[in-house]
Amino acid sequence: MQENKDKSIEDLVDDAKGFLEARVEYTRLYLVEKVSKVFADLVTSTVVIVCFILAFLFGSVTLALYLSDLLGSYAGGFGCVSLFYIILALGVYLTKDKYIEKAIINVAIRRYFDKLADKEEDEKV
Repeated sequence: MQENKDKSIEDLVDDAKGFLEARVEYTRLYLVEKVSKVFADLVTSTVVIVCFILAFLFGSVTLALYLSDLLGSYAGGFGCVSLFYIILALGVYLTKDKYIEKAIINVAIRRYFDKLADKEEDEKV
């Protein structure tokens, strides 16, 4: 009887060790997956932002050169584009507290909860 209890306790300890090792491995893999997703999101977002910035800059230069050709003066064309950006910056500055910051916060929260919902769907499967 005593031998049976010792063997049962040894099996229980072995099972607990196996469970603990499996849990540690699961946690490690889970963290690797999360870090990989964050890194991939960061890289793709950075590439998209850089592409938009380049398109914006080249579009601005193109517009300035076009206006320069219409006005017959490089200073006039680039000045018109600069004036447009100054007016745009003032508009953003004056409306940022009321509209822009709220919109950015809402987009960020929505994106977070969409990713959270995707995570829950992945865990169900």
